[in-house]
Amino acid sequence: MGQAADTNGPARTSQTASAAPVSAANGEAAGSARAREARPERDFAVSGKQPSIVPVALSTASVFPERTTDAFEIAARLGYDGVEVMVTADPVSQDAKVLQRLADYHGVPVLAVHAPCLLITQRVWGREPWAKLAKAADVAGQLGAEVVVLHPPFRWQRDYARDFEVGLARAQAETSVKFAVENLYPLRAGTTEVAAYAPHWNPVELDCKYVTLDLSHTAVADSDALQMAGDLGERLAHVHLTDGTRPGLPDEHLVPGRGTQPSAELLKRLHHMDYQGVVVVEISTRRALTQQERYYDLEESLAFAREHLRAPSAVS
Repeated sequence: MGQAADTNGPARTSQTASAAPVSAANGEAAGSARAREARPERDFAVSGKQPSIVPVALSTASVFPERTTDAFEIAARLGYDGVEVMVTADPVSQDAKVLQRLADYHGVPVLAVHAPCLLITQRVWGREPWAKLAKAADVAGQLGAEVVVLHPPFRWQRDYARDFEVGLARAQAETSVKFAVENLYPLRAGTTEVAAYAPHWNPVELDCKYVTLDLSHTAVADSDALQMAGDLGERLAHVHLTDGTRPGLPDEHLVPGRGTQPSAELLKRLHHMDYQGVVVVEISTRRALTQQERYYDLEESLAFAREHLRAPSAVS
């Protein structure tokens, strides 16, 4: 997630939901309030795990303003195959021992760790970027996670940016954990494009072994997600399943299927790519009107992922 919110928000107690409204297909479009009123009421229950060719995990960022602990509970109740931990100012997200206890208690493994490389997490685990990546890899290793998600350097991180490709290759050689660089986007002011990341916001253009493809970021950048996936080939190690509607900010992180991105087609094409990674639902639910609506958006996203991962595309 590009500029995800800090998950160290106010505590919220989990509660059993007696009724969950069905999410409107048009997301936050006009008239969504009326659509919510028309949703049938039903009991919210555990979906149960289904066989997955590709594991589907829940990003802890997807439950904000609820916290890391809540993400494990929600992932277990809905039947996700695991979680991706977004390391934030929330102390739980930083502590491998606590995360392991949560994984064991809920029966939901940590499948990936998102390093603290957002603007709002610049002080988490210190300020030195390489030390932060080493810490993320150590935590991932302790938890049995195979991937650390990271962003390209900010342009103002000059030393880090200058040595990024060589330094990342050196760091990769020292661990079996995959450092998967996430695609970001340029910033635009009118017709002017500002490069906020260096050496590049697009890891297709970088000399890095592994890449994370985020489908909200492709919308912001006006990138062709399917072309990116094809260009990456075996370098595609991780997918953030989400959606977006238009180029430029905001970075929406919609429920997949509610935007313009080829989310379904990408999942289907993974069959032909011999994809060995995880698909992670990373959506924004901060505007959900109720806790039950948040849960339903997360359930809908999981159902979307499983449906299309079971349906190979005819495109080879």
